Parts: sequence; C-alpha cells; structure tokens
Amino acid sequence: MKLLRIISVVGALSLMLGELFRSWGTGRPLPFVMDDMLAGMLMLWAVHLTRRPSVVGRRFLAAAWGVAAGMLYGSFFGKLVDPTSSTPGNFAMGFLTAIVGFAFFVSLGGLAASIMISDERDRS
Repeated sequence: MKLLRIISVVGALSLMLGELFRSWGTGRPLPFVMDDMLAGMLMLWAVHLTRRPSVVGRRFLAAAWGVAAGMLYGSFFGKLVDPTSSTPGNFAMGFLTAIVGFAFFVSLGGLAASIMISDERDRS
C-alpha cells in the first residue's frame, strides 16, 4: 500500500506540473488544463485518505486512478490517431505522446492495484 501511495503522489505531481509546463504561455483552453489539475488533486486527496486503513480511502483511491486513466486514454490515443489536431504546447509532439502513453499505462496499473488492495486490516 505504501508503494502505491508513493506512486500516486509522484503521478499526481507529475501530471499537474507537466500540464502546467506544457500549457504555460501557449494559450491552451483552460478546461484542457484543469482536467489534469482535477485528476492530480483527486489523487493527492486519495493518498491523504489512505494514510489510515479505510474502505472509503481505498474506494477514493480507485476512483482517482480511474479518473486519471479515463482522462489519459483520450489524450494518448488522440495523439496516436490524429497528432495534427493535438496541441503539444511546450513539448515536442513525440515526447509528449510518449510520456502521456507512459502515464496512461501507469494509471491502468494504479487502478488495478488500488482495486486489489486487501481489506484485511479493516476487519480487525
């Protein structure tokens, strides 16, 4: 659980800071910036809730990973299918596609791991 919480914090901060760097000074529409901020904040709140074992914390962590995976799905496959309609901002398109793809697959792993967390500690 501790490793998943560390990965969640690193993923959330990377997502939020990466989006800020990508969008800084490029005039990207605010909703496309805010979705990454929302996903990152949900992840950080979920990590806070899972400091102590609880069903709510585990559910929230799974939901946060699900939000991140859903958001990254469209971003990653949109860049693969039609890269000309994507705005890379301050990144090169190939690099951006690679890091978004990596983040997408990490989010799927985080989602699976958060769903499979044992509730053994809550039964005592």
